[in-house]
Amino acid sequence: MTVNPRPARPVVLGQNQYGKAENRVVKITRDGATHHIKDLNVSVALSGDMEEVHYSGSNANVLPTDTTKNTVYAFAKEYGIESAEQFGIHLARHFVTSQEPIRQARIRIEEYAWERIATSDANSQFIGADEVKHSFVRKGQETRVTQITYDGAKWEVVSGLKDLVVMNSTNSEFWGYVKDKYTTLPESYDRILATQVSGRWRFNWTDDEQRMPHWEKSYEQVRKHMLQAFAETYSLSLQQTLYQMGARIINNRGEIDEVRFSLPNKHHFLVDLEPFGLKNDNEVYYAADRPYGLIEATVLRDGCEALIPVDMTNL
Repeated sequence: MTVNPRPARPVVLGQNQYGKAENRVVKITRDGATHHIKDLNVSVALSGDMEEVHYSGSNANVLPTDTTKNTVYAFAKEYGIESAEQFGIHLARHFVTSQEPIRQARIRIEEYAWERIATSDANSQFIGADEVKHSFVRKGQETRVTQITYDGAKWEVVSGLKDLVVMNSTNSEFWGYVKDKYTTLPESYDRILATQVSGRWRFNWTDDEQRMPHWEKSYEQVRKHMLQAFAETYSLSLQQTLYQMGARIINNRGEIDEVRFSLPNKHHFLVDLEPFGLKNDNEVYYAADRPYGLIEATVLRDGCEALIPVDMTNL
């Protein structure tokens, strides 16, 4: 078989990576009759000394993507899934330290939450209600996400959430803005403020010498402070609300140095009921899904550098 030589023309290989995307793994932990679920979607991307496979097709340094898939499932058994972050750290460390050609591993994980189904007080004729600790319903709220990057020396952990829809039915205004000949929007002194939160936060844990954050507690607390800030801010703009959400997280969570939000403004417009002889006293709204205002910003701890990408589409 003829092997194509490395091209002599002035063409060079740029950034490259490979791996197995979207490995769905569900781990059931059975604590007696009480069961616990971790439901993850894990994507692995590896990079390093991979020039030859591109230039000549030599697979000598290539760990098959099927192997990375198998590793995800094996590690779910060997290490369990304490948290999405901890599971990603186990995987990234393994790929970088066990394969010499691999210089960096990036693990992206989505986590889908489940909650227990509440049972009735009365016993079922088949199973006592107080014995049912294995039935769950998928939460319809946010999807939790994390990205772990490791190069053998330093870690970068960026976690977050997406698709969390929140609304304030009052305590929001929008007025005093720039007006030109194309402006038709009336000023509002009492409006609905709703958005679908996509947020990412970067931890300042970067090496194994540091104390590792408690990933589960951190997520719960970040989510709590974010929602409290949204609810408790009397908003004159969605930008102001975004800043308060990020600032509340930074001020209360010492393990986090940077927060970035992408907040589409889910517009709600009062419906004109006058043609029907009815007065709409801030009661009936039309929810428009597009077009929408898109507010995005990063909030940083003073003195820290912004590292979360401006475009979070693939993060």
